[in-house]
Amino acid sequence: MISIIDYNTGNLHSVTKAFEKLGHQVSIVRTASELEKVERLVLPGVGAFPEAIATIHRNGLFQPIKAVIDKGIPTLGICLGLQLLFDFSEEGKGATGLGILPGTVKAFALGPEYKVPHMGWNRFQISQDDNPLLNGISPNDYFYFVHSYFVVPNEPEVIALTTDYGGKFCAMIRKKNLFATQFHPEKSQRAGLELLKNFANYCY
Repeated sequence: MISIIDYNTGNLHSVTKAFEKLGHQVSIVRTASELEKVERLVLPGVGAFPEAIATIHRNGLFQPIKAVIDKGIPTLGICLGLQLLFDFSEEGKGATGLGILPGTVKAFALGPEYKVPHMGWNRFQISQDDNPLLNGISPNDYFYFVHSYFVVPNEPEVIALTTDYGGKFCAMIRKKNLFATQFHPEKSQRAGLELLKNFANYCY
């Protein structure tokens, strides 16, 4: 069973459909009690950081999400779901995140030749050799990005993939049972479905 957190983001449907296409059952989590027996947890993307973290607090999910990750339950963040894992985001007037990973979410500050949000297909560079979610995926593949902010981890060793858009930035992290992508695997066709399949089948 894949459990997906609902904090009023815009891609619950597409993430759900991607896992169902792979043959997995999906449950939508809105309360702390629903987190008590999760087998795999997904923090989806699309939306604003301040509003998402406010919803997490309002629904009493802040500590339960951290407890799931601390217990070793495989967890996947997608786009905004990656950013929420960090200490602080510059988005809006600034907001404090889950603080599971030390680091900051920063806005792109690029020249006029680069459009923001960064939107489209990009290749990537692999920084970790032992990431089980990348089985069957090569640097010749592409992932689909839509974002105006990117994460800057304080621990370089958690960076699994990087991508270049006016400069190199973190495209994926992995720390033990915790995985998260800046790109949208549910929109990334074969490579994205391969990553989701690897997450759903990940043995821990």
